Amino acid sequence: MKSEKRKTIAQGQQRLKRIQSEIFGWLWVIAAFLLINGTVCQARVIPSGSMENTLLIGDHLIMSRIGYDAGVPFTNWHKTLWRAPRRQQMVIFKSPLTNHSEDIIKRVIGLPGESVEIREGAVWINGKELPENYTTGPTERYGMRTPYLVPDNCYFVMGDNRGNSYDSRFEGCIPRANIIGAPVMIYMSLDAPSNAWEPDHTPERFMAYANAIVHPSQVRWQRLFHIF
Repeated sequence: MKSEKRKTIAQGQQRLKRIQSEIFGWLWVIAAFLLINGTVCQARVIPSGSMENTLLIGDHLIMSRIGYDAGVPFTNWHKTLWRAPRRQQMVIFKSPLTNHSEDIIKRVIGLPGESVEIREGAVWINGKELPENYTTGPTERYGMRTPYLVPDNCYFVMGDNRGNSYDSRFEGCIPRANIIGAPVMIYMSLDAPSNAWEPDHTPERFMAYANAIVHPSQVRWQRLFHIF
């Protein structure tokens, strides 16, 4: 009886050690996820056509945060890092508008201290026309007063689809502190209704993924793993 009791106790202790080991293992996995998500990379999906034809509705991106921003996932706390965006680079940022909670992606056009002017359907930086081979349609001012002097620690951004982009022409420049990263790769692209990628449209998004499994032709295979 005593030997059986000791055996039962030993088995219970071994089971407890396995449980503790699994718990510690999962804690390390969660910690690694939070570290990577907060400082290295995140996933994003394109919900609108403001960056067409560079980015399409339904493009799924990997965003690099390295050097741009570090934060705690699922919170609003973040710290701006040392990296400065380059001209014509695509960046992802928090909207300066208080009623817009989703991250936005646009292209950097004007750098801090530069003069931005829009005329003749083109962009002029410090009096020189900016060559742009990625835009869809001519660039219009839409009431914007030019020349516009970009303030310090701010960036003038626009969408590539110039006729369908709410950008710095309307809301002004983007503070450096709002820029959290840059896209590095398209890892998935689905040709699905645009409302599937809008905030709080989980059922529509689930159906888009399910339809892609049933109908692989909805996947834009040629766009997969495109690197910026």
